[in-house]
Amino acid sequence: MNNPKTSSGTQRRREEGYREKALKMYPWVCGRCAREFSGKNLSQLTVHHRDHNHDNNPEDGSNWELLCLYCHDNEHARYTDQQYFAEGSTASPLAPKTTYKAFGSLADLLKGKDDIG
Repeated sequence: MNNPKTSSGTQRRREEGYREKALKMYPWVCGRCAREFSGKNLSQLTVHHRDHNHDNNPEDGSNWELLCLYCHDNEHARYTDQQYFAEGSTASPLAPKTTYKAFGSLADLLKGKDDIG
């Protein structure tokens, strides 16, 4: 059984490692809203994994982008919504697709009207 204290400590060290690298590589600007950060508010700038896989940390930083707390939360909410409402998802039952076409025979009806008039 994993010790939660140990695993969270390991995770924290891993996060600090890639955060440190990302802050050295990229300008301290949110990649979405372009808000600038400095020493005092730098803790509000987060490292977002573009593919949402926190274990994918290439040395060149190609899977990272710096986002402010608000944009980071928004990005994860959008990703969660996308997963929840995906066509293959079992999370939300999808209604059967409609096959009825309300105006399907309109052309035939209009053709018949020309014959009458």
